[in-house]
Amino acid sequence: MVFEEKRIMNGEPEDEEEEEEEEEDMVDPLESLRQKCEETEHCMHTRERLEMCETRVGSRSQTEEDCTEELFDFLHARDHCVSHKLFHSVK
Repeated sequence: MVFEEKRIMNGEPEDEEEEEEEEEDMVDPLESLRQKCEETEHCMHTRERLEMCETRVGSRSQTEEDCTEELFDFLHARDHCVSHKLFHSVK
């Protein structure tokens, strides 16, 4: 009887697992918006340039080239899209 009271007061371990599963299902709205923006034509173009640069740099054993400019271009394009969509809906 005491064991059952402790389980009731402390909760079943299964209950904790169910709560964790529910938390995993939650989706960050900002991540969803970023994904939608990454699918726009301008973002896809800048992502292509970034991926081509990464492939080029990755295929060389020694290079001073990095893809900073391409990365910043992609992030700027994506964040520009996000800011317009986000702030347009905020009043």
